[in-house]
Amino acid sequence: MQGFSFGKMAKMNSFIRLTDYKKSELLEIFEIADSIEQYDGFLKGKTVVMFFPSSSIRTRVAFEKGIYLLGGQSVLFEPATLDKKEDIRDVCGYLQNWADAVIVRYPDITMLDGMAEAMKIPVINALTDENHPCEMMSDLYTLSKIRSDYLKDKYLFVGVDGNIGRAWKEASDAFGFELTQSAPAKYKIAGVPCNENLKDAIAGKDIICTDSIPSDMPDDFKDYRISGSVMESANKGAVLNPCPPFYRGEEVTEDVIDSDYFVGYEFKKSLLKVQQAILIYCLSKEC
Repeated sequence: MQGFSFGKMAKMNSFIRLTDYKKSELLEIFEIADSIEQYDGFLKGKTVVMFFPSSSIRTRVAFEKGIYLLGGQSVLFEPATLDKKEDIRDVCGYLQNWADAVIVRYPDITMLDGMAEAMKIPVINALTDENHPCEMMSDLYTLSKIRSDYLKDKYLFVGVDGNIGRAWKEASDAFGFELTQSAPAKYKIAGVPCNENLKDAIAGKDIICTDSIPSDMPDDFKDYRISGSVMESANKGAVLNPCPPFYRGEEVTEDVIDSDYFVGYEFKKSLLKVQQAILIYCLSKEC
């Protein structure tokens, strides 16, 4: 990316990796979400610039509505706007004259690192090819409300080594919960124990997470489809948390989505106040 070379640590008023923060700091964001009504008007007079592709639905809608409800203004651009000859440092140098925060969905996480280094305002990661921190925060926040001790639950991720699998790895590192993967060995996530036998892998697990299967890999994952009968091997009370968009008949079956195992569509409702809380937390921190 335009000659930049950045380390893993982002500027600390930005939100790029969960592992940039201590668990206690991430739990502070949950506390803000719990009392979000107290922050009415927090973004009054502030502008948040967002870079989202037209295909984004859940994360973008939650951010736009969240900014509006906090009294702020959002300005939207396509991520391709960042792919220009002008050095990103110069783009950011001007942008921070008017923006109070930037939310970016972009494949290369080093673009976000570069923007965070170039500006005094927060940069918030809305998804990269490496991770999805806002999604993980929302999922864990919701789990904290429906599980007696969500950080002692045992998590299983079924899917490829991609941004959602890596995001769960990052979340397990940041929060300290146990994570295992089930997938063919060639799709193993670095640093995560992997069991190629799904039935064995799901035994003793509490939270089952999936990601959609890439279009060129369905044959490799034909034995990794989560069904109601597969879920019966998990712990009593286990839940299925598929990352949307999910596809019935591919990574999950029709019957399991229509069962009590599925966390339900309202599970993602927390995206709104958790993403509001992330904005509030970042804008409240010193540069």
